[in-house]
Amino acid sequence: MCMKRTILLAIGCLSSLLQTVAQPDPWVIRASELNPSNYYGITAANGMIGIVSAPEPFRIKDVVLAGAYDNYGRGRVSNFLRSFNLLNMYLEIDGRRIDAKAATGFRQELDMKKARFTGYFDVGDKATVEYSYYALRHLPFTVLMDVTIRARKDISIGAASVMEAPDALRDVENYYNEIDRPHVVISLLTSSAKSPTGKLLMCASNTFLFPDPHGQEPRVIHEMWDNNMHLMKFARKLKAGETYRYSIAGSSITSAHHDDPLNEAERLTIYAKLEGRDRLLQFHEKAWEDLWQSDIVIEGDAQSQQDVRSMLYHLYSFSREGTALSPSPMGLSGLGYNGHVFWDTELWMYPAVLVLRPEIARSMVEYRFQRLDAAKRNAFSKGFRGAMFPWESAETGVEETPVWALSGPFEHHITACVGIAAWNYYCVTQDRTWLREKGWPILAATADFWASRVERNGPGKYDIKNVVAADEWAENVDNNAFTNAAAKANLQAATAAAKILGIPPNADWQLVASNIPILQFPDGVTREHATYNGEGIKQADVNLLSYPLKEITDPARIRRDLEYYSKRVPDEGTPAMTQATFTTLYARLGDADKAWHWFQDSYIPNLNPPFRVIAETKGGTNPYFATGAGGIIQSVLMGFGGLDITPTGIIQGKSTLPAHWKSLTIKGVGIDRKTYVVR
Repeated sequence: MCMKRTILLAIGCLSSLLQTVAQPDPWVIRASELNPSNYYGITAANGMIGIVSAPEPFRIKDVVLAGAYDNYGRGRVSNFLRSFNLLNMYLEIDGRRIDAKAATGFRQELDMKKARFTGYFDVGDKATVEYSYYALRHLPFTVLMDVTIRARKDISIGAASVMEAPDALRDVENYYNEIDRPHVVISLLTSSAKSPTGKLLMCASNTFLFPDPHGQEPRVIHEMWDNNMHLMKFARKLKAGETYRYSIAGSSITSAHHDDPLNEAERLTIYAKLEGRDRLLQFHEKAWEDLWQSDIVIEGDAQSQQDVRSMLYHLYSFSREGTALSPSPMGLSGLGYNGHVFWDTELWMYPAVLVLRPEIARSMVEYRFQRLDAAKRNAFSKGFRGAMFPWESAETGVEETPVWALSGPFEHHITACVGIAAWNYYCVTQDRTWLREKGWPILAATADFWASRVERNGPGKYDIKNVVAADEWAENVDNNAFTNAAAKANLQAATAAAKILGIPPNADWQLVASNIPILQFPDGVTREHATYNGEGIKQADVNLLSYPLKEITDPARIRRDLEYYSKRVPDEGTPAMTQATFTTLYARLGDADKAWHWFQDSYIPNLNPPFRVIAETKGGTNPYFATGAGGIIQSVLMGFGGLDITPTGIIQGKSTLPAHWKSLTIKGVGIDRKTYVVR
């Protein structure tokens, strides 16, 4: 009996040990199985420049710059542009070019705490190699790559930085220059090119950073291969046991960001060179340390912790304080959705960022404020007053939806989403100066739009007809639930803002708000639109009236709508944020089991290898879907965490955790950086 008990105890201890070993790291996502045919890269980004990983050593799939658009390709509308791939390089050891076949034990990881992507591998028995790259958080247009080689035998290395122009660019010009000073030699590999129509000048430049004392650095040689590619390279011998590290610092910028991008790209690269690797990393890591003061900590579920932190990492990576830029549904992970800005920002990504980092959220609202005049021109062209924001927006703020998509002329709820976002920024920050200067112009113009958009057919029948619903499968319908409720919320927010600022509100706004209908079926279920009869829905619509709009507050009605519409979302082909809405609402109702079910359903089926990056749909292959990440983070903050944005600030209401979560800690909330804990 003692022997049997001892064996059982040993098995139990081993099982516990294996479970501990297998626990996902809360900060580091590791990938050891790198299958190029089933590989979806993860992005290192700083809110301005995004670097997307590839399954080959030293290769980068894409470099994307926020705010750089031109008209080419799909739909006769502006598109994101691939920038110069300024971090591609190669390494040769004893004359052999290292590729995935030569790299044994090749593995990659993303350290989210430091926003560092790293690859590791061995080259036979000759050397161990490690490379890391960063989109430097404190320098918006600058990137850095480190390469470390640990020689096991005497070897010779040859390394090159390769600058290659994407196919879509034209009129490529390549430059190489050496700046020789008494204390430093700077080798600059630079390229410029025009965007497809010639609208933009795109430029990139990089340089080597060597650890060797000045005068003993490797000799750098420039090679021109063809008009679209050139490189600079060096060679060095290493003794067995020697470790050698070198770096590449580079910058990419366009005429959308600077009036003189060619010279500025080189100036930024020179700045990085003379700051030096250690200072660059010091300031980069400090910037991310500051960001992570606003964090979500889950105790009792290591995988959910890693996944939620990955979502938050991506939201932080795709946005930036001090800009007038707003993230697209795919952020800086590639060219998805042409890089355009939709309601995905205001309704899905923005609230999570607003609660945790209001200063970054301000950039997103600033994006809309600077395009308010374009929205007014858009309203005028459709015969309305005020401001009508485009369904798809890019650099100028004009409508950028391809003509074949009816959402461009008809998906009007985006205007209410923009107005509500402006109001919520005030609610969280209580910044009356901002409200007067930026928020009020947005709120007043969007409210004027709705007052002119409704058709006044008698009391309770100020109808909003002929719209594409938030459920985009419902095209050209009347009195869509979300559109109508969002318009009401926009009008009410404008009225409240006027009173705060001591401005007499337009009495018509409240009159219109009180007469916009919200339709119901005879059994009390909210009807999605006037001709809706139970069809499948693409995404959340009616359920958004409970959260975030607070149009429906009665728990019985909320549950009735949930039970009805959660059965009408197909199991595939629909975007991730719908299930996140169900998560939030069930958590607020205190139903932990259903909240947990929908939390898992909101993203687990959407994950792609090897980094668990989220696609838009279940089984989809178009990551990274930042919209879904925003919805899921909201379900943690406002569902499980019970946080709520009110006119007087952020409060914590009822909260419900999944049964196996021991605690949820939300750190750095709002302008006061408060901490909220749920156990």
